[in-house]
Amino acid sequence: MNNETAKRYYSLTKPGVLYGNVITGVAGFALAAGYFGRFDIWLFAATILGMTLVIASACVLNNFLDQDIDRIMERTKTRAVAAREIPGRNAVVFSIVLSVLGIAILALRTNWWVVGIGVFGFVVYVWLYGAFSKRKSIHGTLVGSISGAMPIVAGYVAVANRFDVAAWLLFLMLFFWQFPEFYSIAIYRREEYKKAGVPVMTVVKGVQNTKIQIFIYTVLFVVSTLLLTLFGYTGWIYFAIMALLGVYWIRLGAQGLTAKDSDAWARRRFHFSLIVLLALSGALSIGALLP
Repeated sequence: MNNETAKRYYSLTKPGVLYGNVITGVAGFALAAGYFGRFDIWLFAATILGMTLVIASACVLNNFLDQDIDRIMERTKTRAVAAREIPGRNAVVFSIVLSVLGIAILALRTNWWVVGIGVFGFVVYVWLYGAFSKRKSIHGTLVGSISGAMPIVAGYVAVANRFDVAAWLLFLMLFFWQFPEFYSIAIYRREEYKKAGVPVMTVVKGVQNTKIQIFIYTVLFVVSTLLLTLFGYTGWIYFAIMALLGVYWIRLGAQGLTAKDSDAWARRRFHFSLIVLLALSGALSIGALLP
């Protein structure tokens, strides 16, 4: 295998999506390690490596399932399977190898909470979201957001070895965060989704309705981040950071309700959502260690 071919196989893992998810997994692990006062480097390595492989496997298989849609949309038509640079069968085999390795590492070196969450997230993302709801239902984002919230929860329960209030709040944070993030993309890419026949919110309900939902889910996200402190899992420095960031994100969402250039606002909104995710991950990682 030459270098260019290796790069194309690597691209199947959707590195941007992959590492964004892994970062939240690290944050969940770090929060639990700080709260419970124990950090096991080998457990950390196994959790993150196994998680990375399982998420990568799901992304690769999604490339195979979405190749017909990807060929229509401008931003995805150059993906390796869609562009026929890598045969679909090879992509499926690559996905199977990654998933087997990932689940084996999680099963051997973590706990059954992590394994169960990993398998559940894989099934939801690949089959319930990618193969069905994304193509058939306006609620595809809701289904996809469930799987997208799994890595941070898996990181947390790897240390906690239980599903407690913090695990639920972490799930809600990432679940709510994904609506403003994806709906922003759906605004400025709505014509592409319409052309591909994907029933996203902007295509079915319109841009203004989508903006209202972005605002609502932003408020829910901010509330869920602050509840973590009120339940005693983080200190007040974390609370202050997320409160300030949250107020600005809510304000940005409110501006969108009257924005004349919806596409420009949505792009700005999307880019800031990535900043929010990174800030949240950083704040969670040290939140239990600070006053």
